This record gives sequence, structure tokens and C-alpha cells, in this order.
Amino acid sequence: MAFMEKPAAGKVLLDDTVPLTAAIEASQSLQSHTEYIIRVQRGISVENSWQIIRRYSDFDLLNNSLQIAGLSLPLPPKKLIGNMDREFIAERQKGLQNYLNVITTNHILSNCELVKKFLDPNNYSANYTEIALQHVSMFFRSEPKWEVVEPLKDIGWRIRKKYFLMKIKNQPKERLVLSWADLGPDKYLSDKDFQCLIKLLPSCSHPYIYRVTFATANESSALLIRMFNEKGTLKDLIYKAKPKDPFLKKYCNPKKIQGLELQQIKTYGRQILEVLKFLHDKGFPYGHLHASNVMLDGDTCRLLDLENSLLGLPSFYRSYFSQFRKINTLESVDVHCFGHLLYEMTYGRPPDSVPVDSFPPAPSMAVVAVLESTLSCEACKNGMPTVSRLLQMPLFSDVLLTNSEKPQFKIPTKLKEALKIAKECIEKRLIEEQKQIHQHRRLRRAQSHHGSEEERKRRKILARKKSKRSAVENSEEHSAKYSNSNNSGSGASSPLTSPSSPTPPSTAVEHAPF
Repeated sequence: MAFMEKPAAGKVLLDDTVPLTAAIEASQSLQSHTEYIIRVQRGISVENSWQIIRRYSDFDLLNNSLQIAGLSLPLPPKKLIGNMDREFIAERQKGLQNYLNVITTNHILSNCELVKKFLDPNNYSANYTEIALQHVSMFFRSEPKWEVVEPLKDIGWRIRKKYFLMKIKNQPKERLVLSWADLGPDKYLSDKDFQCLIKLLPSCSHPYIYRVTFATANESSALLIRMFNEKGTLKDLIYKAKPKDPFLKKYCNPKKIQGLELQQIKTYGRQILEVLKFLHDKGFPYGHLHASNVMLDGDTCRLLDLENSLLGLPSFYRSYFSQFRKINTLESVDVHCFGHLLYEMTYGRPPDSVPVDSFPPAPSMAVVAVLESTLSCEACKNGMPTVSRLLQMPLFSDVLLTNSEKPQFKIPTKLKEALKIAKECIEKRLIEEQKQIHQHRRLRRAQSHHGSEEERKRRKILARKKSKRSAVENSEEHSAKYSNSNNSGSGASSPLTSPSSPTPPSTAVEHAPF
């Protein structure tokens, strides 16, 4: 197949989910405009930072592109007269910094291609739609029965994963969806095992997994075809969105925030937990649970994108669970992500922050009990329950499942071993990242405490006490010498140091940097 003959591009080592932060360091006025010098940093490492220069017009262009999200973003207004005044530039710089803070802390905006290209043009200059089309075109050379109807532009959140609406030439009314994605930073399978496992996915049959019609891969990417579902995903149901609309438009600013009915929450939750247990028992790593990866088929939830872990793609919620060292296996990642999904089903929106200190009123205390076990401070600190434990909780234990389809997913022993090793490698990278974040957080806390007003006062008091002690000790020492001198009859005199006039503290006193 021509698609298989594509030269390997190699896996993408960059993790697109690592947050970018941006700080305006300075501004410089040229003849007719002002440029802002911005320091952008990826993750916690200061070494992993770079400078970019942006004008106000660049911010304005970005903001216009982000209007599709339906959010009211705080971009400072334009000013035609007096826009070179020093006071105005300083004020505008503050406003632009606030704008950067808003877009880099919004989970959906910060992960979108528009923001990534604005802040990191070196790593996000490629046209990924064009790259995907090249791969898809090569595929069609050897598979002429398929035909592209239209690109489904930006319907997903991933920058390096693209979707196309398809049809079969001899069945023109039937619609399918083709997804193409390149490799991610967690691709640890050998090329041979990777391709074998991708081709194995159409054989997976489970009542709560969305069926793969066709799947193939080369050393650098994978291509899968599934049936198109007009109803869309669980997230589309919650947000009352149209499946074909761009991700930013569908989910950034829902018009009406409303959770699902209790019975829907119970049934959908139980179905999702059942399929997670099935995958865990099979030793198949998932780690990509969120509401957009759950297809709705009538009253049945079916899991999507089993290929993501094989491709080595980072999880949608990685920036959340990478903060908690006890969420360090893919099983515990799935459970934590289930907490996010349950919160969205219950309240019609994602949590404002994680961990969640207190939960709003829910349709049942049984819902809150599950949320507390997966999203609370205690849960994030001490670890996640197992999927089996969640299935035993009152919210799900009494749900009757009517689907009688027998699950079937045969993975050869050799590939099971390869999956086990790949899973361990994925978890090892997560643990290392969590360790670095933990150390960075401890260092920042120590620095913050060291520089706090209360700590400075405490150190000043200690310094004064030490100074006084030193003065008293010096005084006593001089007095003793003077007494000894008189007793010896030498007639020599030594200068006295009065306790009321202490000597300056010695250089041995700690002087902390402030």
C-alpha cells in the first residue's frame, strides 16, 4: 500500500499539552508603532524559554481569530491618537499581559493551534491539514473505493490530528469519518508492533466501544475510518453542539449550562466504567477519557480513539493530573479523567480548577461521593480508587445493562508484552514529569516563604537578638579580662564595652536575599 511506503518523519517529541506561559519583558517604540518583547516558557524550566516580538496588530489579529470561541476576551481597545505616549504604552502593556494570562490559563484556548502559533511559531509553523491531506491522498491511491466529501476543519482539539468526512463510492449516501494523526512523545512501541496493533483495532468488538471500520499505519502516523454519527459525542449532548462545528465554537462558551438527568448520569457512567474495566483487564492502555471521546449511539455510550495510546499522544487532561504524584498509572489516569467527565455530565461544564474544594448541589449525594473520590484534594493527594471500586459505589451498582453483545478483542501474547512495556514507559515519563513539577513547586514555596514580609520580620528579630547576645557576651568577656588584669597587678587597662552600646553584628549573621 502506498500509504505504508511514506518515509518516516519520526515521532514528535514535543508534548503539546505542556502549558505555555508568557510575560511581557519590555516594549520598544519605533517610528509609527510599538513592539512588545515577550518571554515565553514551556512548562516549569526557565531554560526552555524564548523571546518573541509582537505588535498590537498581532494581538488584534489573534483576538479576531479567537472570536469563534464566543468569549469576551480582555484585549485593550485600539487607539489611533496618542498611542505613542509613554504612559499609554505602559498601560497598554499591562492590558496585553492580562490578555496573555487569560488565554494561557484557559484550558481549551491554551491548547488551540492559533495560540500555539502566536506564542511558539518555531514549533507550530507547519500546515497540519496539508500534511494530513498528503498522507490521505497517498492512501487513496491504493484504496480507490473511498472518497473525501469534505474536511472537518478543527472539530477536534489536537493540533496534529485531522478529520475528513468520507463516503464509499458504491454507497454514496453513507457517511464515514477518517482521522489522521502523527506520532506523539509517548510512542514507545516498535514500528512493527505499532502497525500490527493499529490494524488489530477493527477486530475489537465491545458494546461500549465505537467500531473501527478500517485502520492502517506507517512508521510516522496512523489513519482510521469510522462511521459518522449525526448525533455526535457525549460532549455534544451536554453542550447542545453540532458535531461538525469547530471545537472552539462548540465548547468554549456554551449558551446554556445544564447537566444531564440523574438516570443518564448513572447509565452512561456505568457503561463507561465497564469498558474501562474491560481495557484494564486486557492490559490495553487507554488514558484518553473525556466527553469528546465518548460517542452517543441511542442511549449507549461507545468509547473512541483507542489508537491514541498506541500513537503516543498526550492526554487532554495531562496538565491536570501531572500535578499529582499519586496519579501515576494509566489506570489511575482513567479514573481521574472519569471524575472530570462525571463532573461535566452533572453540572454541564468542566470544574473551574482541580482539585475541587467543594461541589455544587448535585441530583444525588451518590454523585458527589464519586466526584469526591476522584477530584477532591484528598483523592488527588492520596490516590484514585480502582474502576472496580467505582462500579461498587451506590451511583452505579444498581444500574442494569441490557446490551448482550459479547466483548471480543484478541491480542496476541507477543503484542500484549509489547503493550505492557510501552505502558510502563508512558508511566515512567509521567512520574518523572510529576517529580520535576513537585520539586519546582517546593522550591517556589520556599522562595515565596523566604521573601514574605512575615519571614523578613522574623529574620530581623532573630538578627537583633543575636546582635544583643553578641554584645552581652563581648561585654562579659571584656569585664572578665579587666578583672583578671587588675588581679594580676599588671596595671594595664582594657577598654570597656557597655551593654547599653552593643557592637554591630558580626558578618556571621545570616543575610538572606530579598
